[in-house]
Amino acid sequence: MTTQQPKAMAPMTKKMQECIDACMTCHSMCEETMSSCLQMGGQAQMQIMRALIDCTEMTRMCADMMMRRSPMAAEMCRMCARACDLCAEACMAMPEDEQMMRCAEACRRCSEMCRAMAGASA
Repeated sequence: MTTQQPKAMAPMTKKMQECIDACMTCHSMCEETMSSCLQMGGQAQMQIMRALIDCTEMTRMCADMMMRRSPMAAEMCRMCARACDLCAEACMAMPEDEQMMRCAEACRRCSEMCRAMAGASA
């Protein structure tokens, strides 16, 4: 009786690690921004909150899928990039708010990294 060795995971590339880092940075920034947004209240903030929630969930899931080398990671990266774009747009609706601008920047960076990962894995 022979036992098969489990297939080794592909090594983590620098590009993949940078994308994971960008996702986790964006996730943290969106969480912080949600806290700030909750204090403001109002209809505009509710729309921003929806974008922040979507983005924070997507970035976390995307990072997790890349870390476990999921075969669906490239698809997730494409969806994550879209969620980050929408969140950045929502945050840009409040250009006078420094937290919103930092969040928008983190979202844009994550979107770029995810698009690059999706293209590399396609």
